[in-house]
Amino acid sequence: MVDLNIQIAIDSKFYCKNPESSDLGRRIVKHGIELIHEIGYEAFTFKKLGHRIHSNESSIYRYFESKHFFLLYLVNWYWSWVEYKLVFATSNISNAEEKLEGAVQLLTEEVKEDNAISYINEVLLHQIIISESSKAYFTKQVDKENEKGFYTSYKRVVDRVSQIIHELNPDYKYPHMLVSTIIEGAHHQAYFSDHIPGLTDISKEKNTIVVFYKELIKSVLKG
Repeated sequence: MVDLNIQIAIDSKFYCKNPESSDLGRRIVKHGIELIHEIGYEAFTFKKLGHRIHSNESSIYRYFESKHFFLLYLVNWYWSWVEYKLVFATSNISNAEEKLEGAVQLLTEEVKEDNAISYINEVLLHQIIISESSKAYFTKQVDKENEKGFYTSYKRVVDRVSQIIHELNPDYKYPHMLVSTIIEGAHHQAYFSDHIPGLTDISKEKNTIVVFYKELIKSVLKG
């Protein structure tokens, strides 16, 4: 893969040392994503990650305070990357309806690996977001962490799409609820299709999730 020097800026509160600042840090992120994808967040430990990258467990703690903060880092990196793609995809579109359709497409479609950032596999990270990201905020500390801005990147994405909805339909009262429902619903449907298919109607060949949520948002806003 070719690194095109695109950098996703992540707030320093999520790490002790910026993992982008060294080869070891980038390896921690790269192999951490792969390991969580393989064994799940509950089974993931820094000891196992250290064994994977042939480094001491203590070296990982120099970058991340805990595996919770590592997950928060990954979640914030993902949503900052999505925001970057959202801005890029919609900035030159003046028609609000077309802009919203493009945004929904981006938020619900299957993720493909982005060669612009060589050490992160976005496909695997997306699978982690689908199956594990709720564990970053379904905690007893969620209120305090929200006050500290731990979920700002996700909220920025929701807010950007909500602004497009307001542009299209200024009278619609629940844009943030609609956008977050579409995002989380699309993730649930993708998860169900792989593990509990009786809960969904997905036909992967027809890109059903994208089609469903495009139809849903159109009918909601027209209604």
